[in-house]
Amino acid sequence: MPSPRNEHPRPQFVRNAWLSLNGEWQFEMDPGDSGHERGLLDRELAGRIVVPFCPESTLSGIGHVDYMPAVWYRRHVTVPSDMAWTGKSIRLHFQAVDYDATVWVNGREVGRHRGGFTPFMCDLTNVVGPGETFTLVVRARDDHRLSKPKGKQSHLFHNAGCHYTRTTGIWQTVWLEPVSPRACLERSRVTPDVGQSRFTIVQPISSTQTGKRKGLTFRAVLRDAAGEVARAEVSAEADFAPTLTLAIPRDRVKHWSPLSPHLYALDLLLLDGETVVDRVESYAGLRSVTIDGQAVKINGQAVFQRLVLDQGFYPDGILTAPSDDALRQDIELSMQAGFNGARLHQKVFEERFLYHADQLGYLVWGEFGDWGIDRNDGKATVVAQWLEAIERDYSHPCIVGWCPLNETNHPIEPHITDLDDLTLALFLATKALDPTRPVLDASGYAHRIARTDVYDSHDYEQDPAKFAQNHVGLAAGKPHFNGPADRPWSLPYAGQPFMVSEFGGAWWDPHAKPDDASWGYGARPRSAEECIVRFERLAAILLSNPHMFGYCYTQLTDVFQERNGIFGFDRAVKFDLARLRRAQQAPAAIERR
Repeated sequence: MPSPRNEHPRPQFVRNAWLSLNGEWQFEMDPGDSGHERGLLDRELAGRIVVPFCPESTLSGIGHVDYMPAVWYRRHVTVPSDMAWTGKSIRLHFQAVDYDATVWVNGREVGRHRGGFTPFMCDLTNVVGPGETFTLVVRARDDHRLSKPKGKQSHLFHNAGCHYTRTTGIWQTVWLEPVSPRACLERSRVTPDVGQSRFTIVQPISSTQTGKRKGLTFRAVLRDAAGEVARAEVSAEADFAPTLTLAIPRDRVKHWSPLSPHLYALDLLLLDGETVVDRVESYAGLRSVTIDGQAVKINGQAVFQRLVLDQGFYPDGILTAPSDDALRQDIELSMQAGFNGARLHQKVFEERFLYHADQLGYLVWGEFGDWGIDRNDGKATVVAQWLEAIERDYSHPCIVGWCPLNETNHPIEPHITDLDDLTLALFLATKALDPTRPVLDASGYAHRIARTDVYDSHDYEQDPAKFAQNHVGLAAGKPHFNGPADRPWSLPYAGQPFMVSEFGGAWWDPHAKPDDASWGYGARPRSAEECIVRFERLAAILLSNPHMFGYCYTQLTDVFQERNGIFGFDRAVKFDLARLRRAQQAPAAIERR
């Protein structure tokens, strides 16, 4: 039987040789987090689980939804011994483990990582080699009652309101990869430059020992369907991260956009003469994101961002999509309803979602699962984990903006400094790591950075007349803000591009019973028709506002008890998609300016 989720988990940085470790593992819960003292590291575990699905999910074969402060995994792994692995160092990759992971190989600790959304790697050089069998043990600590970044995962025993079933432990692919022990390519940073019709590539290389890198060069080759477009080569001997530029001939320039999501193939090679030391397959999209007054432009053209809120939950996989097709299907369903992108809400999505968005021309705002952290204490770990997410996703053309925080709701007051510092740190760190995209300091509620690139608000008013009145002041520089007027949560608006990044959310579940716990925003519509009409009127108000660059409708699918999706939790169609699409097809006022 093939292992589940056996597609390559990192499609923008692929080596041909790799081995998925998804499938059945030994598993044991550790309710007292005493497993190390009780010898779980050294013995076989009592249960079985299907990786990469979390133990709360039915796809894992367990479906246990109570608290699990710690869990243990164990598996015996044989490293391939064929030519592609011979003479190579072995890397062990975890795409995501929630939350605090420790990894042992043959009883030896080889890695630790904190953070439930981002990947980490354990270098097994001098630990195991090709053809060898080893014992892999993972402990994941994840006490959801503690303050930490966890997005919409419930800190309560049960689901409630906007909080949903937890994810504990391994929830994305685990895999092995052989690399050259001399030196190898690390994750590239590919920056498009539309004005100069070129790509700049910053290429970190693993070895920092000058002797090992002597004589090495780094070469990049850009290709399209007609063949080679450009190539460049630089010495890899001295610089920590060599940089080169790929200039595209005028007759081969093809931009990436929602209407034409062209992707160039990109071959990255580390060479000793013409001998290949390392080779990686990648791709790149040539597109720009700029701000012109209140417009956000893609490749110099104003594109109204018709976004949908996507929380990325699944009934059987929780945070993990049941299949790669399910990731692509969510994008296709959104586009069928007329949306051209999504706000990826309170979760760092699997990288394969971004791969499909790149292919389909789907605009994405990257966000972090920070919700609620501001209500307790701002921690350095939020900044560290957010920067890991940006580093992973920097080169994806689908991403057109970053938003590290959501609904920070404390007033601007002198004695509240911790949240001020956290917001500023996240904003400055994001701008420093990626100066090519706009940054929204926090979505909704408190804008604490006066120079934030864009502004927004959340508005769940269901009455179209009142909704329109809320936003009429934008023309005079007085946009709709969340929070009380007498204790402002935001600094004064300075004319930035503005969007309503959450609206709608009307509760419609034709199968809901009077006594169930389902909910949505505002008075429940009496019919699907009433819900569609409400959507049409609210969307029209925002599309017709010449000072609005986009919106984000809540939401793509129902999520457990929250029943305000365009689709059901099972992705069943709830409304006439053709009507929803027509409601969004009219050119927006800002696109006609």
